[in-house]
Amino acid sequence: MKTIKLIPILFIGFYFITGFTIPKPSETETIDQLIDKWHQSAAKANYAEYFQFMADNFIFIGTDPAERWNKEQFGAFCKPYFDQGKGWDFRKIERHIEISKDGKFAWFDEKITTWMKDCRGSGVLMKVGKEWKLSQYNLAVLIENDKIQDFIKLREATK
Repeated sequence: MKTIKLIPILFIGFYFITGFTIPKPSETETIDQLIDKWHQSAAKANYAEYFQFMADNFIFIGTDPAERWNKEQFGAFCKPYFDQGKGWDFRKIERHIEISKDGKFAWFDEKITTWMKDCRGSGVLMKVGKEWKLSQYNLAVLIENDKIQDFIKLREATK
């Protein structure tokens, strides 16, 4: 019984003597978590949370040739869907993040699963104060090279 009570005291003593702390996530891990949260906010149709991660000069480039929206335009597009509780669920398959040497910019590409099947997203972030803000996001549908001719025919048929 005395041994069991002694274990927490030893752990606390070890903590203070060694200066043991839980390591903070790296900038890359922080950005990765922020992008995951951004996608989760869309899946939950949480408009405020989704848009707070975007920089004021944010640009969204979608899969449709006409989709190049600034933050205000993209917000106007999203709001009716989010108000109905309808978002989109983009889930990371893999992601690659790079950070500039001065630590002020980052860029990433990701393969994600969506209602359109696998897609690729890429983005640019900038550090605003101590926070990362998404400046641009580009979404593209993935098409295998051996299927591109069929895709071209499909696009031409709709003109």
